[in-house]
Amino acid sequence: MATRCPWPLSLSGCCLLLLVLGSPGFFQSHAVEVDVKDHANTTCIYAKWMMSFLIKYETNSSEYKNATLELTSTNVTHDGSTCGNKTHAPLLAVQFGAGHSWSINFTKTNETYQGNIISFTYNTSDAVFKDAKRKEQVTVVVKDPLRPVLLNTVYKCHHLDSIEVANVSQFFWNVILQAFVQNGTVSKNDSTCEADKSTVAPTTVANLTTAPITTASPPLPTTTSKPVEKPLTGNYSLKDGDKTCLLATMGLQLNVSQEKPGLININPKTTNVTGSCGNTSATLRLNDGNRRFIDFTFAVKNTSANTQRFYLKEVNITLITSINGSEPLNAGNNNLSIWDTFLGSSYMCQKEQTVLVTEDLQIHTFDLRIQPFRVQDNKYSKAEDCSPDVDNFIVPITVGAALGGLVALVLMAYFVSHKKHRNAGYQQF
Repeated sequence: MATRCPWPLSLSGCCLLLLVLGSPGFFQSHAVEVDVKDHANTTCIYAKWMMSFLIKYETNSSEYKNATLELTSTNVTHDGSTCGNKTHAPLLAVQFGAGHSWSINFTKTNETYQGNIISFTYNTSDAVFKDAKRKEQVTVVVKDPLRPVLLNTVYKCHHLDSIEVANVSQFFWNVILQAFVQNGTVSKNDSTCEADKSTVAPTTVANLTTAPITTASPPLPTTTSKPVEKPLTGNYSLKDGDKTCLLATMGLQLNVSQEKPGLININPKTTNVTGSCGNTSATLRLNDGNRRFIDFTFAVKNTSANTQRFYLKEVNITLITSINGSEPLNAGNNNLSIWDTFLGSSYMCQKEQTVLVTEDLQIHTFDLRIQPFRVQDNKYSKAEDCSPDVDNFIVPITVGAALGGLVALVLMAYFVSHKKHRNAGYQQF
C-alpha cells in the first residue's frame, strides 16, 4: 500500500521533486520532475514536463483580463502524489505559487495506461490577478486527451500541446511520462507523440535519477518568402443560453516584426471561439488551432445623457508557436478606442484596417462587421460603415463638381460685372 509523502523529502524519500531550469521560451517556465515512490521506495510514476497557464478573469470594472501562471524553481511542491491502491487511482499532483495546484490520475488495462482526469485549481487572490472582482479558488476539471500508451513504455512529446476548458488554457511541452512503472525501473521503451515524429531529433541530457532521457524545446516552424494572401473571412458568434449575444465577421492577419518580420493569416476553418457577454463589457477569444490566441474586449460608454456607444477597448494576443524562430510572446493594448458606433447597431468596415497592439505586433482586419451587444434575432442590426467604398468615388466627384460650379459662378459674375462697367463707360461718351 502506498504511503503519503511528507515534505520536505530527500532523495531516499517516497517521492522526489526536482526542478530544472527550462529553455527560454513561453513564460520562462521551469521543468518539473517528479518521481513517485511507494512504501518500499520503488518508483511507480515518473514524470518530467513543462507547463504554463493562461487564465481569463473578470475585474472590478467588469472588464476581462488575462493572467499567466508560471512554475519557478522555488514555488513547487508535490504533496498528495501517490502510487494508489485498490480503491484509489495513482495520482500525480503538484502545488505552486499562492494556492495553485494541478493533478492528474491514471488508469490502466491489461495492456495500456493513460491519464484520466486533470484537475487544476487557481487562486484569484494571487497578485497576478490584478484587480480581480472575486478573490477565490476556482477549480476546472477536464478529461485528459492523451491516447492510451502501452504498459512498460515511456510517453514522450516535446511538441507544445494545449487544453482549453472554461476560461483556462493549459499548455504542456517537453513531456516525459510513465505511469505504472514496473519493478521500479523507468522503461527504455518509448512512445513518441505524432506531433514529434516530423521534427528533428532532440538532444540527450543526463537525468539525475534514471537512465539518460532526451529533452528538447518546442519545435520552431519557419515561413517562406511566398507573399501572404488576403485572409479568409470568418463568421464568429457567442451565445448566452440559447440566444446569440455577440456576432463578428472578419478576416484576420497578424503582423509580427520581432527579430524577423512575419505575416500570419488566421484560418477561420480551424479557429475555436470562446468568450463572454455582458451589458457593458464583452470579450471575444479566438484560438486558431495553432496555439495563437486573440482576445477582443469591447466596452460601452455614455456620450450624453441618452446616448450610448460601444467600441473596441482592448486587444490581447498570445503566440505560443514562434514566428521565423523568434520567441513566443504575450502582448496587449488596453488603451484602444476604435470600431466606435451606437449601442444597438453594428460596426462595419470592408476596407483593411490596422489595430496597433505593440510596436512589433499589429492586427490587420478585412471585411469587418462586429456587434458585441444587443443582438436581436441572431442577426446583425443596422450597420454604421467606417467609410463606404462608394464614398471613395462620390466624395471627390461631389467636391470637384462643387468647386467647378463655384469657379463657373465667379467667372460669370466677373464677366457680367465687367460688361456692365464697359456699357457704363460708353454711356458717358
